[in-house]
Amino acid sequence: MKAIILAAGLGNRLLPLTKDKPKCLVEFSGKTLLDRLLKTFKICGVNDIVLVIGHKSKKIDHADLDLVKNESYSNTGIMHSLFCAREKFEKAVIVSYGDIIFENSVLEKLLESKYDITAVVDKKWKRYWELRTDDPLSDAESLLMDEKNFITNIGEKNLKNYEQVCGQFIGLLKFQNKGLKDLKDFFGKIYSEASKEYNPLNPNVSFEQSTLTNFLQGMIMNGHKIKAIPIENGWLEFDTVRDYEVYNKMLINNTLSDFIKIQD
Repeated sequence: MKAIILAAGLGNRLLPLTKDKPKCLVEFSGKTLLDRLLKTFKICGVNDIVLVIGHKSKKIDHADLDLVKNESYSNTGIMHSLFCAREKFEKAVIVSYGDIIFENSVLEKLLESKYDITAVVDKKWKRYWELRTDDPLSDAESLLMDEKNFITNIGEKNLKNYEQVCGQFIGLLKFQNKGLKDLKDFFGKIYSEASKEYNPLNPNVSFEQSTLTNFLQGMIMNGHKIKAIPIENGWLEFDTVRDYEVYNKMLINNTLSDFIKIQD
């Protein structure tokens, strides 16, 4: 089992914390986000880890990691970062955003999945988002599932109502078996279709700036099945300065454990 951690982005919404370092090196409760991720992966038996780097990458000093650089990190999105590491796609691959942390139990549930493509989805997302923003719907992405927990819609923004959201993708998924071939084949297909004027995944941004949820929705629209693994909190995303400040205040007030058990 291999893990690919996507940590190339500029992290502009976390400035000034990311002025001189990548987001994954932001410290929380005495450890960097990267160190927390690595500890969780290794506890769960995932030791082969690729880190996709970009912004302030020279600050990352981990001899135990396989580093892949997104040379165009400043003007590309997270999908592009993933496919910078496409030569590392083999057997079974866990893909993780680099600005999240999660409990061991969350990763264990994902590792147990036998499906070709599996994504972790927080069913209690709304109570968590209410900590992070005054208007959860303005920040959330669409996510709908069928009766068997296969995702039918993901990644739309500027939503009108909560009926379009039955959970939030946390930035953690797994490709294995046929799913890994489907991942590579679908990227090849859309890469050949894309042009400067046309993005087959999202007409509102350039192809290079597509998000991972844009890509997953494209796979769904092309008939690929993505199984959702539902959780109820147990993770944190460090996307904005407000996130960082709220979590630290909750640490001091001993209320963060209502959402995640921090392992030191």
